[in-house]
Amino acid sequence: MPQAYFLTIDAGTGSGRAVIFDTDGKQISIAQQEWTHLSEEGVANSMGFDYKTNWKILQECIKAAISKAGIKASAIKAVTATSMREGIVLYDKDGNELFGVANVDARADKEVAELKSVFPESEAEFYAQSGQTYALGALPRLLWLKRNRPHLYEKTAAMNMISDWALTKLSGVIASEPSNAGTSGVFSLEKRQWQPEMAKKVGLKDDIFPPVYESGTIIGEVTTKASAETGLAAGTPVVMGGGDVQLGSAGLGVVEAGEVAVLGGTFWQQLVNMPTPKTDPNMDIRVNPHVIPGVSQAEGITFFSGLVMRWFRDALCQGEVAQAQKRGVDPYTFLEQLASEVPVGSNGIIPIFSDAMHYGKWYHAAPSFLNLSIDPNLSSKGAMFRALEENAAIVSMLNLEAIFEFTGVQSDTVTFAGGASKGKLWSQILADVTGKEVKIPNVNEATSLGGAFACGVATGEYSSIAEVAKHLVTWEKAYEPNQENHVKYQEVAEKWKIAYAAQLKLVDDGITTSMWKAPGL
Repeated sequence: MPQAYFLTIDAGTGSGRAVIFDTDGKQISIAQQEWTHLSEEGVANSMGFDYKTNWKILQECIKAAISKAGIKASAIKAVTATSMREGIVLYDKDGNELFGVANVDARADKEVAELKSVFPESEAEFYAQSGQTYALGALPRLLWLKRNRPHLYEKTAAMNMISDWALTKLSGVIASEPSNAGTSGVFSLEKRQWQPEMAKKVGLKDDIFPPVYESGTIIGEVTTKASAETGLAAGTPVVMGGGDVQLGSAGLGVVEAGEVAVLGGTFWQQLVNMPTPKTDPNMDIRVNPHVIPGVSQAEGITFFSGLVMRWFRDALCQGEVAQAQKRGVDPYTFLEQLASEVPVGSNGIIPIFSDAMHYGKWYHAAPSFLNLSIDPNLSSKGAMFRALEENAAIVSMLNLEAIFEFTGVQSDTVTFAGGASKGKLWSQILADVTGKEVKIPNVNEATSLGGAFACGVATGEYSSIAEVAKHLVTWEKAYEPNQENHVKYQEVAEKWKIAYAAQLKLVDDGITTSMWKAPGL
């Protein structure tokens, strides 16, 4: 019997990619291109999703992945998609795109404030059902469109998420699924369905929400047009995928209630699987539907941890990058070697970047390093790099502690994945800071692998996403915490909290500028 393959399209924050797996979960090929989300002229804090250009990029990625795999397109038995969450795409009555925004588009600042003012109880009421606040939700964005692009708003007949959009381009079917649609905020955690009455209550269209299907459901097939564009075989089953974090959790084997993960990418997510959906009375914790029916995820988010590392490397470490290239090693590996020679606490350096998550009042201090010494041996680049790694781990710990208290879940083990998990020092620091065993899975593209699991369920290869995740996910290494270091990091974390609060006050007083502030604050 000829080998079968699955293809996952991944529309990420910084790039589009196509990844092909065999039915044993082995990655066969990947093709990737970077893309950008452009601000609209005259629209502050906008982050539009360029669906025309990005679809062309994805077409090229799909063709390249098939070519690299050295297989016939007909050997691909199903295709699915994942994406950054929160981003939405709007369509007219003929299924043509009208408008799209990427994940942290924050144009709807005035609209968030207006919704909170005109409907003062609505955010708390909607959060109790959806687990989402207005900050990155669809309703303020729709209200912005109604106010500022009324001709587009009037034409709007349907809405779905960016992962759904990729499937719409393949199949012509406009649909959605819980894990990504849930981040729109117009959704019920309990029912795993849209809540159109939320839109109606605030004076917006309530008839634009498409059918909802669970991940792993066939929703259509590759059209003749899409086949010509992508190189996929016409008639290939198109399978409902999901949001990047939730499908990524599946690709890491984090599928059962009580399991915990930290995903270390551009943003860091701290995830705890919950057996039943519940929300936080203080609105400090985000809650999302998992791709696993019956499971929800409480989530903390650390902003820009990966991006800060890239900034530090590119802006301050050109000499170290050159040395790393001479030695034939990754610059981050070289910087970790320097950082490993620095003691716990990084000689007192306090990085100020992302705060711990406070979902109901979500903003950050101005980026900075505090307590630098003019002694180059104490405030070396290695020390600053270590301080950044420690800080990401400390914010993760604080978010996890808040989630554990909220959910009642406890775990002695954390699954750590994403680009940051490649850092041996960073993985050990996370173990030391949290005081928990940190397990690193043998997965490079966990999110796309989760998509392959969904394809396998749809085609009958697997019985469920949870079942195949437990069967196929294996482990590269486990890091045990150093308890002496753990105690030291508790002291470092307490100092950081005091310092961060003081830096937030400078933002409140108009002295410094927040690194990021949720719309409406």
